[in-house]
Amino acid sequence: MTAPATMNAVLAVTRFGFAARAGELDRVASDPRGWALRQLHATPASLPVNLPSSSSMVAQMLEQRRDKDQGDKKEVNEQIKAVYLAEIEARIRAAAETDAPLLERLTHFWSNHFTVSGFRPFVRGFAAAFEREAIRPHVTGRFVDMLLAAERHPAMLLYLDNAQSVGPDSMAGVRRGKGINENLGREILELHTLGVDGGYTQQDVEALARILTGWSVARLDSRDTGDFQFYPQLHEPGPKRLLGRTYNDMGYDEGVEALRDLAAHPATARHVATKLARHFIADNPSPETVSHIAAVFSSTGGDLKSVTTAVIDTDALWAKPFDKFRTPDDLVIAACRSAGFTPPAPMLAQSLKNLNQLPFYAPSPAGWPDDAASWVSPESVLRRAEWCETYANRLPDPPDPIEIADASLGEALHDDTLQAIRRAPSRRDGLALLFASPEFQRR
Repeated sequence: MTAPATMNAVLAVTRFGFAARAGELDRVASDPRGWALRQLHATPASLPVNLPSSSSMVAQMLEQRRDKDQGDKKEVNEQIKAVYLAEIEARIRAAAETDAPLLERLTHFWSNHFTVSGFRPFVRGFAAAFEREAIRPHVTGRFVDMLLAAERHPAMLLYLDNAQSVGPDSMAGVRRGKGINENLGREILELHTLGVDGGYTQQDVEALARILTGWSVARLDSRDTGDFQFYPQLHEPGPKRLLGRTYNDMGYDEGVEALRDLAAHPATARHVATKLARHFIADNPSPETVSHIAAVFSSTGGDLKSVTTAVIDTDALWAKPFDKFRTPDDLVIAACRSAGFTPPAPMLAQSLKNLNQLPFYAPSPAGWPDDAASWVSPESVLRRAEWCETYANRLPDPPDPIEIADASLGEALHDDTLQAIRRAPSRRDGLALLFASPEFQRR
């Protein structure tokens, strides 16, 4: 295997996956781009069938709120914690063991784009279900379908308060003196579609919030408790003007039409293209790269398989190996994939908490940052080194670090790093050095 082939193979498995498993570099080396492209047609990883649906967890939350003076709150919290840990382990295990890691990386990327965070305590139980139900099925489908699934999902409607938003002139608004909540409308425009520089105004935020009044969650007295439900009595009547277009009063369909228009907006294409280029190519992608990906987004109607293909085919990506710094989540998955060992859920959760990227606990609706500057500091580097040592010490049967180094990085591993691993006093020490090395910390 030649050095350039090795470098492109390493780049492929780290940028479009997480890390190489034994023998994977050799299989990828002959056609790195083809390996990445074929994954867009692969079968996604299977997740445990016993993970609860969001609707069941929402129903439980609503029951707990209704009966807050009854029952054992500690028992409910323990159940939510158990579900959360099961979700984390399933998510990381899928990424560490799948033959199509690009699909898992895309799932993580889009889940972060449409962030739902347990920082709002009442969504802790179903923030992970949001990823399974609204994001995972659409990562190679159409952006508009993912957008509709995300904004209709109970987790999003509760996280951004739209379930409590009431049109001031609606039947319920007039009767109860309630008003709109702008959170969902604002984040859809700023984060999910147009982007902060997308050309919208505060009036557009208010208009979208009014359009989405009535989009809520089925209450306890419904046969579909916990699912999406449109309540006409909460919907603001009359026409609304959003981004220069007037939307007539069409109830639920008004929101669908507005989201479809936002998905097709040129600013959305550019915003999504910028985030994809930043994630897969470079922290500061070139305007030409972003424009090309955005053009594919627009010309295909937001077909994400075509858009991801455009990312894979970008020459700038293949010109700069190790140009991206791993996030903590990325590092943990890469180590698990390379070593062939995924720790039990409590250790995974504690590890990512210590590394300041606990899954489904992003600090804001903007999600986790995707650039090196946000993750590199003296303290974070020390925490990473400590985690690498802890992980290596937890391996039940530590493999040969030289073999793992060759399998995961091949000829991309620097000689001084290789020599340090060779001189390590034990396999565990050698593995800790490998995972903490500059080459393994980047992708």
